[in-house]
Amino acid sequence: MKVFKKLTVSALTAVIAVTASFAGIAAAADSLKGKITVNGSTALLPLTLQAAKEFQKLHPKVKIAASGKGSVTGPQAVKKGIADIGACDWDASIDVPGFKAFDGQVANKVAVIPFATIVNKNVGVDNLTTEQLQGIYSGKITNWKEVGGSDANIVVVTRAFGSGTRVNYQAKALAGGDIVKKEKNYKETGSSGDMKTAVATTPNAIGYIDLVYVSGSDIKAVKFNGVAATTDNVINGSYKIWAYGYYMTKGQPTGATKEFIDYVQSKKFQNGSLKKLKFIPIAAMKG
Repeated sequence: MKVFKKLTVSALTAVIAVTASFAGIAAAADSLKGKITVNGSTALLPLTLQAAKEFQKLHPKVKIAASGKGSVTGPQAVKKGIADIGACDWDASIDVPGFKAFDGQVANKVAVIPFATIVNKNVGVDNLTTEQLQGIYSGKITNWKEVGGSDANIVVVTRAFGSGTRVNYQAKALAGGDIVKKEKNYKETGSSGDMKTAVATTPNAIGYIDLVYVSGSDIKAVKFNGVAATTDNVINGSYKIWAYGYYMTKGQPTGATKEFIDYVQSKKFQNGSLKKLKFIPIAAMKG
């Protein structure tokens, strides 16, 4: 009996110790407080929303508000002091074609974003070259029959100026070529979601979007120079239309903002939810 009592007391002590340990961990997690506002890229918005959902489960006293209106609005909001994080599809701390650097901001790399050329389901074209895309977006090619499709006018859909998706698509898919506004068969959209809807509901339309939004039967991603838009092809170097996504902050991030960015950059999130959303972990790329 004495042995039994000793074992029981010992086991009970262990349970208490473990319980106290978990309680301490929970208390430490709950001690993080604050509110984080994220503005900017609609390409990165699905990632931000998923990360916020997971992070707030770990830290219930942290509130995260996220919205997307285009990449340039991210660092602009940080500069104005109305956002803690500016989600942007380019490094806004340096000059890029069309945009000056936002001085004093730090670029925190959070993801690799693959972009795809998309067309309406009625378009009978499965591959487009750099030269063909340049022709379409410059207005020199106006009919699908000129690129192997049926006899139908091409409806060009593009993102408004200030979109990070547009910046990267113009640089990578069009090799710096122009996007020329036309009076007919031309549309501009303000977000990735609007781009998808416009192409899906407009016969003979072409557009571009990040891979996370490519779903459903109303649109299809076409090959670029014969290579399919997949995460594997980005990683192996054969598919060239991609970019890094950044969380811009005013100086080095601190407090809850730093903890949130650290979570997004963590192996757990990068190799888990981020990959499921068709983004690519930053560690997967060499450059």
